[in-house]
Amino acid sequence: MVLRRTLRRPLETKAQYEAGTSIRALAESTGRSYGGVHGLLADAGVVFRSRGGVVRDVAASPDAV
Repeated sequence: MVLRRTLRRPLETKAQYEAGTSIRALAESTGRSYGGVHGLLADAGVVFRSRGGVVRDVAASPDAV
């Protein structure tokens, strides 16, 4: 049996992720689970971004002591 992941607009969801929308935000906006959206994106061949936000150089920070 082949399981099919469905979402109303999978190509739109893929485009939104590739434009910078987080998986968590996509899950909330589509009513799907994080894992469901992640699986759909994986099936669509998305290259996932690394985890976390922007890494800042502490030495370059104006608050660095």
